[in-house]
This record gives sequence, C-alpha cells and structure tokens, in this order.
Amino acid sequence: MYLLRLIFKNAFRHKLRTGLTILGIVVAILAFGMLQTLVTAWYEGANLASSTRLVTRNAISLAFSLPLAYKDRIRGVEGVKRVTYANWFGGIYKEPSNFFPQFAVDVRSFLEMYPELRLIDGDFDAFLRDRRGCIIGTKLAEKYGFKVGDVIPLKGAIYPGNWNFTVRGIYRYEGANVSADITNMYFHWQYLDDTVRVLSPRRAGQIGTFIIDIDRAEDLGTIAQAIDATFKNSLAETLTESEKAFNLSFVAMSDQIITIVKLVSFVVVLIIMAVMANTMAMTARERMSEYATLKALGFGPGFLLALVAGESLFIAFVGCALGIALTIPVAAGFGKALSTLFPIFRVAPETYAWQVGCAAVVGLAAAVLPAIRAATVNVVDGLRSIG
Repeated sequence: MYLLRLIFKNAFRHKLRTGLTILGIVVAILAFGMLQTLVTAWYEGANLASSTRLVTRNAISLAFSLPLAYKDRIRGVEGVKRVTYANWFGGIYKEPSNFFPQFAVDVRSFLEMYPELRLIDGDFDAFLRDRRGCIIGTKLAEKYGFKVGDVIPLKGAIYPGNWNFTVRGIYRYEGANVSADITNMYFHWQYLDDTVRVLSPRRAGQIGTFIIDIDRAEDLGTIAQAIDATFKNSLAETLTESEKAFNLSFVAMSDQIITIVKLVSFVVVLIIMAVMANTMAMTARERMSEYATLKALGFGPGFLLALVAGESLFIAFVGCALGIALTIPVAAGFGKALSTLFPIFRVAPETYAWQVGCAAVVGLAAAVLPAIRAATVNVVDGLRSIG
C-alpha cells in the first residue's frame, strides 16, 4: 500500500510534464484504436457473408458483363437451389462525394435470396409495381433524410443519362446479419435493361454478377467448378467463388493501403514510447539523490525497480484508459459521417485488448533503463547528485 501511494504521489510531482505525457499517450492510443478499427471495417462485409452463397462473374474482370441467358444454365447445375443477379449502377447523387452503392436487381428472386432483408417502412407491393421504384437501407435514409415517396435523382456514370427513382421502402437486416450493410439502394434491373435497350441495344440483356444459393456449404467448391466448366471456352467465361471470397477480392484491391495503415498505427505507438522513455529518463535523473537515500535507509533494488516501473505503468495506463474512453464516441462519430463508405464501423474487442497491450509495452519499455539506473545507483554517488 505504501508503494502504491508513493507511486501515485511521484507521478504527479511534475503535473505539467505528467499531464503532457498522458495527453500524448491518449492521442497515440486513440489514433491506434481508430486505425485498427479502420482496418477491421474493410473486412466486416466479408465476415458477414453466407457460407451457402456463391457469386459468378466474368472471368476477365468485373468490368465485363455476362449474358442473362446464363441464369437458366446455372440453375440447372446439380446442387444449385436458386439464382438471382445484380448490376452495379454507379450513379452520382448531386455530387461525386455523395457516394453510396446502387444495384439493379431482379427484385423477386433477390429478396428470396436475402430473406433477412426486411422492409420497416413502405410497401413491398408498391415497390414491385413501380418499375422506377427503389428500396434503401436505414443508414442511407438517415444520412440524406430520404423518406418513402421521395424521388432520388441520379446522374449515370456507367449508364449515361439522368435517372429518377422513387423510394418505395426502407429496409434493415434481421437475424444473423443484423449488422449487415444497410447503406445500399436496390431497384428494378428490368427498368435499367429496358432503357439500355433503347439507348444502346448491344449492352442489353447483360448483368454484372449472378448470386447463387446452394443446398449444402460442403459442396461449395464442387458446384463452383461445375458452373465454371459449363461456360469454359465460351465468349464469356466465368469465375465462381464463395460470397466471402468475392467480398475479400475488393479488400485485396486495397491491400497495400491496409498494410500501410497497420504500419502507421504501430509507428504511432513507437513514437509515444520514445516520448514516454524521455519522460522517465528525466524523472530518474532528477531523483537520483532520492533513490540513493532510499537505498541508504535499507530499501532494496527490487523496491526501486518497482517504484520506477510502477510510476511508468501508472502514467501509461491512465493515458490508455482515457484513450479508450475517447475511442468509443470518436469511432461512432466517424462511422456516422462515413456510413456509406464503411457501413459497419465498430471497435472490435480485440482492438481494446491491443490498446491495453500497447500501453503496457510502452510503460514497461520506457521504465527499463531508468529503473535499472535507480536500482544500481551507488549511494555515495547518488547523494552527491543534485538532479
């Protein structure tokens, strides 16, 4: 108990220095937590993928389409339960910075494929009847203030022209995928295809991806190979992969960026470790005569080691606690501001563990040399020291 009281009092003998050191640790822990959360957010979509769904795309690239006629042939592959399809639209809402995903889908089969997608506002029948109707996720509705009946004007980038869609429903996910993407907009593929057929007939009857539901997860690899074999040597060969692998392929495009973010997060910790080490070195140098006095009074090297290391760890963990406390609201605000880019932005429990671990490493590493110096101080030389 005496040691703990002494550690506490020593830590705040130089309030300004200790306060600035704690502030630095807070900033470092917060930055580390946010950068790690950013990395985690990239993988969230893949982690929520179904184990019984496959995605088929053009083997060359997603930029190339597939004929709609492939649908029936895929459905005929043994083990396939149902098939739907989707097209990336890529429209711009007012400004390019207002990004959110838009997909043209076969509405009935798409909603059968994703039974966890539930309308919480609007009318499903009205959506089916309105060829220009759309449904949007709850986050998208909250961000732009969209309501059922509102018209969303989009300027086509992939499909030129001005497009207007009427909101017929607002959805959320229920069940296992309660945290799934609720920032998307879905509308009728048939409306897109009919318009394209008039403006650019050669692009009609084409889709971006087929989404396939299978009976058993253990047959996933076999069915994927069978589908690709069906279209081998055709004008549009296919690449079929699990829904998770498909989602991870987008993450792989940003692999270098993610690696850099990870490195930066640890560089931040190394920088604050240097700051902390400098603080503890200054503290030990100033108190060398005090350590010599304690040694002369009979306190052993172990006590002095514990005194210096305890002070360092105390400062580190105070900064860590404040940093973690700030991480929660900052992450929530960040996630809300960029909800369409990172639909699922939450601090994982592992991130908190990493933050605590980093604080412990910083506290111990910064105390090593000062603690050894204090424990091995010569009483006579220490008493001569004036700090």
